[in-house]
Amino acid sequence: MSEAVSKDLNPTHDEFAALLAESLAKEDLFEGSVVKGRIVGIEKDLAVIDVGLKTEGRVALREFSVGGKGELKIGDEVEVYLERVENALGEAVLSRDKARREESWTRLEKQFEKNEKVTGVIFNKVKGGFTVDLDGAVAFLPGSQVDIRPVRDIGPLMHQPQSFQILKMDRRRGNIVVSRRSVLEETRAEQRADIVARLEEGQVIDGLVKNITDYGAFIDLGGIDGLLHVTDMAWRRVNHPSEILNVGDTVKVQIIRINPETQRISLGMKQLQADPWLAIEAKYPVGARVNGTVTNIADYGAFVELEPGVEGLIHVSEMSWTKKNIHPGKIVSTSQQVDVQVLEVDANKRRISLGLKQTQDNPWETFLAAHPKGSEVEGPIRNITEFGLFIGLDGGVDGMVHLSDLDWAKPGDEVIKDYKKGDTVKAIVLDVDSQKERISLGIKQLGGDPVDEVSKYKKGDTVTCEVVAVQENGIEVKTADGELTAFIKRSDLSRDRSEQRPERFNVGDKIDAFVTSADKAARRLSLSIKALEIAEEKQAVAQYGSSDSGASLGDIFKAAIRKREESEEGDEEETKE
Repeated sequence: MSEAVSKDLNPTHDEFAALLAESLAKEDLFEGSVVKGRIVGIEKDLAVIDVGLKTEGRVALREFSVGGKGELKIGDEVEVYLERVENALGEAVLSRDKARREESWTRLEKQFEKNEKVTGVIFNKVKGGFTVDLDGAVAFLPGSQVDIRPVRDIGPLMHQPQSFQILKMDRRRGNIVVSRRSVLEETRAEQRADIVARLEEGQVIDGLVKNITDYGAFIDLGGIDGLLHVTDMAWRRVNHPSEILNVGDTVKVQIIRINPETQRISLGMKQLQADPWLAIEAKYPVGARVNGTVTNIADYGAFVELEPGVEGLIHVSEMSWTKKNIHPGKIVSTSQQVDVQVLEVDANKRRISLGLKQTQDNPWETFLAAHPKGSEVEGPIRNITEFGLFIGLDGGVDGMVHLSDLDWAKPGDEVIKDYKKGDTVKAIVLDVDSQKERISLGIKQLGGDPVDEVSKYKKGDTVTCEVVAVQENGIEVKTADGELTAFIKRSDLSRDRSEQRPERFNVGDKIDAFVTSADKAARRLSLSIKALEIAEEKQAVAQYGSSDSGASLGDIFKAAIRKREESEEGDEEETKE
């Protein structure tokens, strides 16, 4: 026997340990993987399979998904999953189901990487969705991923081979999530792309009303939907699409826009009709009066339809001459026929401004015709403000009395305290501005302007007055032939200091005084009794002598008085004759 043969038959201790380790390593590699085996026997419903390593195992025939054991025969090679090399009975633990599952996982991972679709069968319903058999591997199909739209009855989809898209895979946890919806959306997108490619903007096409919403209607154009917005249904105002369309109606529409990126199609019906805004300025010139129907009322005004498709706005400020800060709904109502006047037309912006009050008489012009400037009016005080009174007048208009027009002499902020809301007062019309809608009134003008009285006097005139008040520092008087008042200071009451006492006068006394100044701007007379006495003294001295001629001042005054008395007696006799 050669030395080499002897060495093979009698290995050393180290060599035997290495061979044993190599054998065990091969066994470890087989466990937990799919291996090929050969059928060495068939016992009732079990197949005896040799997987090598001098180990056999048994697998139920039903796991091979075949009709019976007659279809398998001894000697056939099959793939099985090796769970353990040897159990308590000394046999290999094998599984055909797990082998198929491993094969499926390997195949599915490759398809997932390539983003390919897979085929599966929905076979059971679970919480939140369904389970799908992907040829041995079980996947989860969420309820939201079954179809594009919610499906009420999934029965027809059960146990039918269908295409799915793998969304997520986790082999360690054994999780697979698939979607049927993404496959349908992709197919639908391809179909939409083909249909969109055949459509053109401006094309007129028939469609079927598929759904109606508050903002429009979805029209089926034969495999793709287009949106017919409510504003594109008619030239006139449409409050809701159901006024014009019903689900199931066949309508003729025009393609307005096609978005190639989103494949959204915008449709229009009104575009198939003539635009009523063409030559609108000629049909409704500024200043023209037309009749229309109130179609809508807002906080800022009311919309009036002049003809189908043409609406104008009456702004709240153009609704009434006198009713301010009032809601339009209190002046007009929906469906009401109204006469309006065209104020402005903007064809580019499709806007027409209308006026309702312009069809009625301007109350300020009517008031001015009935009450010209200078006429007297009467009315209740509607409001009192810091700058004057507002008085209600004919025609529903108000006139204002400014503080400066309350009294000639007293400050307005003091005089206004004498008035209260609701009082009926008289006033004079000072001015009417119909454009600014203002009427100016005056109360102090009822008694005439004191400047007229002042202008009758000039410096040096002697005026007869009546005492109306006695005060510590002088007396207040008024002219006997008018209503002009004046104040004579204490120092002007007499030439003699001892007579400069206000208390020597009584209310009602008649006195003569000298006009020292007549101020028209201030509407005021300045009077002085002292100046009158001095002027009379000078006149007497000039007529009857002077102190230098030897006559006393008393003699001069006596002569002047006697002269005046004789003159007055002569006047009386002439009057009697």
